[in-house]
Amino acid sequence: MREVTVRFVGGPAHGLVRQLPAGPDGAPPERWIMRHPDGIGTVQAGPDHLYQRDQPDGAGGWSMRFVRTDPLGVSE
Repeated sequence: MREVTVRFVGGPAHGLVRQLPAGPDGAPPERWIMRHPDGIGTVQAGPDHLYQRDQPDGAGGWSMRFVRTDPLGVSE
């Protein structure tokens, strides 16, 4: 599976750079739910943060813009 570099803009993950799965067109998913790992590989009980694909950055990466935060379990 190919990956693409994404920079998160706004919200709690602002400035975070991560590798996300890339589609056949090389773009990241249209939407991404950010969950915070607890350091042992499981997910903490906390809110989910929704980000939406924004635009390519000109260097082969993309930005993902903050949309909203949902309480635990709402985005499942």
